[in-house]
Amino acid sequence: MKKLTYLAVAAAALSIAACTGGAKSGYTVTGTVDSAANGDSVFIQEVTKDGLNKVDTAVIKDGKFTFEGTQDSTVNRYITYHPKGKNPIFADFFLENGKITINLNKENSTAKGTQSNEAYQAIKDQMFALGKKMNTLQESMADSTLTDKQKEAKLQDIKKLEDEYMSTLKESIKKNIGNPVGVHIFKTTYYNNSLEENEALLKQIPANYQKDEAIVKIQKAIDQQKKTAVGTKFIDFEMKTPEGKAIKLSDIVGKGKVVLVDFWASWCGPCRQEMPNLVNAYKKYKGKNFEIVGVSLDQDGNSWKEAIKKLNITWPQMSDLKYWNCEGAKLYAINSIPHTILIDGQGTIIARGLHGEELSAKLAEVLK
Repeated sequence: MKKLTYLAVAAAALSIAACTGGAKSGYTVTGTVDSAANGDSVFIQEVTKDGLNKVDTAVIKDGKFTFEGTQDSTVNRYITYHPKGKNPIFADFFLENGKITINLNKENSTAKGTQSNEAYQAIKDQMFALGKKMNTLQESMADSTLTDKQKEAKLQDIKKLEDEYMSTLKESIKKNIGNPVGVHIFKTTYYNNSLEENEALLKQIPANYQKDEAIVKIQKAIDQQKKTAVGTKFIDFEMKTPEGKAIKLSDIVGKGKVVLVDFWASWCGPCRQEMPNLVNAYKKYKGKNFEIVGVSLDQDGNSWKEAIKKLNITWPQMSDLKYWNCEGAKLYAINSIPHTILIDGQGTIIARGLHGEELSAKLAEVLK
């Protein structure tokens, strides 16, 4: 499952000037909230390691709210409204000097007015439209009257939209990497990119962002990823089996068999969806010098064991039950799951991040 949360970001990506933007006199953020009552509060919040932290508060009057202040740089913030007994409504935007207009609603909140927000909203609007199309198609798959041919056609349409979504997202980053909008989107979606794409983008990030905590972290992750890139030797680590027995990756890898290392977790929906493909691959190639090793990012041992049984996983499993602090995941710079690493019989990594048809094609190629 991608650690990436839904950004609703998209690719019209207007190329804009970097830095602060807006008037030197400060900012005015005015907005409305659907179905809000007079006297309710709206908050500007920043993202911290512990979640969202309130930095300013405004009270709704006559259906509107206003924030005023001065910014010395453009920063990404959240506007949030949490009515009693109901789900919160929120939207991220860029707080910068100038006049910003925000509308909070349950379906598609907007923030406009300043240079960064106009560009970001254009991106959001396109991604929202693509996301809505994907959701509609996915919901239509529940129709029990669909034939296998119709289901396959819909799955192909969903795949095309997913590809369009990702290419649109990447294009928006490329066009805006020199400004706050592009840098922000890059920081929250870099794990969708290849090593080469990330290296190219990092070189284009303005100097004033190079010491940003998230950028420094990404650079370290990429440096680690280089150590486990295609063509390098595997790095060994030790964990425990579901039965509590210590096991090393080197107990299986580098001993003549082609090995697929699958990073997954019982709580990961996409991992569970992908698992039947691995089950089929294991049945097909198990007797042809092939093995799979599952590395779980679970926290709860019982959930892990139950998933192994329910998903018909019969290959070796290992975990340290440390969630995203999984030592194996850190060594291989895993930022999203499912993630696979294919290693040849001599212990050299020959592919990363393959799933579905791409994985099937690669296995067919190396296990002739």
